[in-house]
Amino acid sequence: MDKQREQEFQQYVKEVTPTHNLWLQMLKAFLVGGAICVVGQFILNTATNQFGLDKQTAGNWCSLILVLTSVILTGFNIYPGIVKWGGAGALVPITGFANSVAAPAIEFQKEGQVFGIGCKIFTIAGPVILYGIFSSWLLGLGYWLLKVFGMM
Repeated sequence: MDKQREQEFQQYVKEVTPTHNLWLQMLKAFLVGGAICVVGQFILNTATNQFGLDKQTAGNWCSLILVLTSVILTGFNIYPGIVKWGGAGALVPITGFANSVAAPAIEFQKEGQVFGIGCKIFTIAGPVILYGIFSSWLLGLGYWLLKVFGMM
């Protein structure tokens, strides 16, 4: 009896588990990530060539525009569709980080400014920030120790 239940369960799992075409997923991620990069490069070129900004200032404007666009698209519930189709291609760049901060804030705004937005805004991005800062601190400490002991 247990063996039959196990087989039925395995069959059920096989039926409900989605199957993905790895090559198609990679192509979609490449296309979406590439499109975001092309838009970013267009902004950089326009800022430097048309508006005469230096590379640093053009890069700042590019980041600002990409983040703002991502947040606006998240607010209108368009960016989640891009993420669903493009996968990691939409999640990895700066636009994905902006989406990961904006989405929980939008989702939990009905719970209020403090307990909704304030508590939930960094639900996804918080660990990234925490471990990024912590690992950079550890690397800095290691670098400092190597300098103190004359190994660098």
